[in-house]
Amino acid sequence: MHLEATRCELRDIQIFRTLFLTESNTQIRYNARHERGWSDSYLLFVDNAPIGYGSVTGQELSDRDTIFEFYIVPPYRNLAQQLFRKLWAASGVKFIECQTNDSLLHSLALEFSKSVSSSVILFSDHTVTHLYIPALTFRQKTEADLLFKHQVEPEGSHVIEWKGEVIATGGFLLHYNVPFCDLYMEVREDARKKGVGSYLIQELKKECYRAGRIPAARCNIENHPSRATLLKAGMKVSGFMVLGTLENANGSF
Repeated sequence: MHLEATRCELRDIQIFRTLFLTESNTQIRYNARHERGWSDSYLLFVDNAPIGYGSVTGQELSDRDTIFEFYIVPPYRNLAQQLFRKLWAASGVKFIECQTNDSLLHSLALEFSKSVSSSVILFSDHTVTHLYIPALTFRQKTEADLLFKHQVEPEGSHVIEWKGEVIATGGFLLHYNVPFCDLYMEVREDARKKGVGSYLIQELKKECYRAGRIPAARCNIENHPSRATLLKAGMKVSGFMVLGTLENANGSF
């Protein structure tokens, strides 16, 4: 049996990416790296027949040092370890990064890497909440709004108004795999720890569904306030981003 990983164009792997996204049925954090030109694509072959793909990106955008997607159609998954070695050798990468809710690549990350760590928590929608805070108004942002200085997130498409002042903004990003989108928000410093963020996320979730999207989110694993905010608004932890260092650079132990 002949196994091979061969560099190819993005269009050559799209049929397998469609299967990957359908089977995953979750937000793929690095989905846009393909279309933005931040990845290299490899077709995986068994006896000259394509049966999957691998994708490589960089910890720095100019590099190609990290495997971040790996998919094989189900009848050939018994060859996952051997095909992973072929991709590893062909690409010469040093790292593997994946979502823990990507069971195939996560299992390979645990098997082939060391020093596995996580810095990002992934969230999916879980339940409907009915949070309510008197005197708060959720609405779309207007050109007349005076916004506070944002420290982390961009100014959102929607705002929370209190006594005529904007105390929080948020929105959702659409460059993720359809139908998923990514929630973001920021609360003015003096309005934090009062439930404003969770109320904003609750209302943004409604806007996502009205736009035909499924809300998802993420935050740094050390960002305990953001985690609590998302959980209170009906989100749940659906996975983690993990990064591992491969044992060596040529695909063998």
